[in-house]
Amino acid sequence: MHCSSFTCADQIGQKGNRRSEGFCGLALAIGMLSLRMPRPVPHFSVKSLKLHERRNVGRPLERFCLPIVTFIGRRCYARQIEQIESKSVLITGCDSGFGFSIAKHLHAKGFTVFAGCLLKDKGDSGVKELESLKSDRMKTVQLNVCNEEEVTRAQEFIRTNLNDPEKGLWGLVNNAGISTFGEVEFTSMETYKEVAEVNLWGTVRVTKAFLPLIRRAKGRVVNISSMLGRMANPARSPYCITKFGVEAFSDCLRYEMHPHGVKVSIVEPGNFIAATSLYSPERIQAIAEKMWHELPEVIRKDYGRKYFDEKIAKMETYCNSGSTDTSAVINDVTHALTSAAPYTRYHPMDYYWWLRMEIMTHMPSAVSDRIYVY
Repeated sequence: MHCSSFTCADQIGQKGNRRSEGFCGLALAIGMLSLRMPRPVPHFSVKSLKLHERRNVGRPLERFCLPIVTFIGRRCYARQIEQIESKSVLITGCDSGFGFSIAKHLHAKGFTVFAGCLLKDKGDSGVKELESLKSDRMKTVQLNVCNEEEVTRAQEFIRTNLNDPEKGLWGLVNNAGISTFGEVEFTSMETYKEVAEVNLWGTVRVTKAFLPLIRRAKGRVVNISSMLGRMANPARSPYCITKFGVEAFSDCLRYEMHPHGVKVSIVEPGNFIAATSLYSPERIQAIAEKMWHELPEVIRKDYGRKYFDEKIAKMETYCNSGSTDTSAVINDVTHALTSAAPYTRYHPMDYYWWLRMEIMTHMPSAVSDRIYVY
């Protein structure tokens, strides 16, 4: 899309406020939908509504810009950063899944990659495959994001292995995470704490440790959140809580780092369970059996085994329906690290989940709940 601007004072006047605002909202919605098309829509352009005419002085919308869709151009993309081969990136959770794939992709792009792996000390197969590249630009690091000592040792190792520590570390990708399921009354406090320790406090811990190096480079922080960090879902409260927390942490960090030239992005993947091997049918059943046997007797009696098993069956269906192609996530992380103007949020997900997220975050809860939950 081609980016330009025009003045719409004639459209937005004292008498036409409601009609113009409705038009702008409709245009914004059309613009959002056009950006989710599988192919670029030809001859579309985003323009700005600049509300700064003299008649509008003192009004709340003064100098506020809204996107308008017109049929004259193509979208313009920001240029990429230069000298990728001189930049280094730390990625957590590289034993498998997104982290493993992102590490290999960024290495192929020319970055020096520090791949944080939980199971490096145990000789995990993913670690061995990364090390088999035998490249000076691929360095695996033992890193349990829940362990303060391991985070400190990783920081010291990376600082020592940077070409010039005073120029800092270009990127941090907080990818390490775990997931579980279970309704609130089925989930123990230990489970809530365990998931939060990795997904939320692990992200905070690693970020705080490496921010001094990131600030020196005026670099990037990319936090892997989830669509479930924007919309809640039944039986996923342990996971949703942590991802909502990552979203809030990332927003606060973005505001604070802006004066330092550090850019913070959030990647919100949709359902990629099938691709990341978070759950197998065997693991789901193991979690379910443990959960059932640890329930207080009153909970088991009130709900009954039939209800419990129905919820587990629904979880199995969800896990088997996810996308197996992680390229959208990898490409978004790469864009966040390499674009001169990275996006605040990325939404690598299929259209069903994108539309559901937009409806649940923008429409009244009474409407979205009726459509998707009740």
